[in-house]
Amino acid sequence: MKRGLQIVLGIVSLIPLTFAVLGVFGGASYFMPDGGYPAALDNQLRYLSAIYLLVSILLWYAIPNIERHGRLLSFVCLAIFLGGLSRLFSHSTVGPGLEAQFAGMILELGSPLLLLWQRVVARKAKPA
Repeated sequence: MKRGLQIVLGIVSLIPLTFAVLGVFGGASYFMPDGGYPAALDNQLRYLSAIYLLVSILLWYAIPNIERHGRLLSFVCLAIFLGGLSRLFSHSTVGPGLEAQFAGMILELGSPLLLLWQRVVARKAKPA
């Protein structure tokens, strides 16, 4: 059960890493390759993309001893979940984004399931 969670978190950690690299190095041109976006939007997107990198690093830190990092995973899942709620708000008020963004929203809104899984792993790891 622990190994499964570690593998899933390792795979999941690659998602924010990918978007961190794309966002930091590509900026808004990923979404608007012909330009026409304000510099402030590009700046903000690159900044937020760097935060994705932090999410990956925090997950990598927690993975080896995941049974002991419930609090850290709680904060990471909260941040991810709030991001999913923000995407849902955008989807509801502005309209749908890209299919990959919709898929990301579903994963983000489901992130508390990882936290529940971690709790089971932590409970099994405690000495009787």
